[in-house]
Amino acid sequence: MAQWLSGRVVRKTRWNDTHFSLAIRAEGPAFVAGQFIRVGVDLDDQRVGRPYSLVNPPHEPVLEIFFNIVPEGPLSSRLAALEAGDALWLTDAANGFLTLAEVPNHTQDLWMLATGTGVGPFLSMLQTAEPWQRFNKIVLGYGVRRRENLGYCDLIERLQREHPDRFHFVPYVTGEPLDGAFQCRIPETLADGRLERHVGFALDPARSHVMLCGHSEMITDAVSMLEERGLRRHRRREPGHISTEKYH
Repeated sequence: MAQWLSGRVVRKTRWNDTHFSLAIRAEGPAFVAGQFIRVGVDLDDQRVGRPYSLVNPPHEPVLEIFFNIVPEGPLSSRLAALEAGDALWLTDAANGFLTLAEVPNHTQDLWMLATGTGVGPFLSMLQTAEPWQRFNKIVLGYGVRRRENLGYCDLIERLQREHPDRFHFVPYVTGEPLDGAFQCRIPETLADGRLERHVGFALDPARSHVMLCGHSEMITDAVSMLEERGLRRHRRREPGHISTEKYH
């Protein structure tokens, strides 16, 4: 059973009124890029915790989570109110199977498709050496409602500079026009091939693996579109092409 560890906020990033990141210093836990931990605070006489994926790569000592305030949620608004120096709790063990270890070895093109704060685990992976050693092409599709909800743009721009021929960043902003972004949901561009035309290569079951993280409706619709294209869910006993992590 996981135990609670004490941690302390060392940095807060306020992306807008609803989206925040907290950098946390604590003794552990060890994790694999893509995994999540439980973060909690004490509310009255009860410790309330929720799972949050880690954005930082495992080799960095400071842990970082990216989250949005959930209306009527007991925890997220309290986390957003914390400042550098404030205490909080986190579990001593990380969990989750949305990791590169689950991607079959024959994969050549990796497609990472996320909505909202679901981009976090992908950013953790992309800050490690493994994806750049294993895959020929990497696509990061990142969907939000408003442009102000796009977090970590500086990090993404750095990855583009470091890997200009291999890394394709594709933003989706559904609620307003933005130059260079699709103004629609991710599954729509899987259904009509716009995403593939945009990046210049195809989603091919023989060489592609798709990782999905974020809102359940996006994942359900995207999986349906991908299955129509001949891709199937990945299982350890039956390797496939689609790995998922739902946030709602």
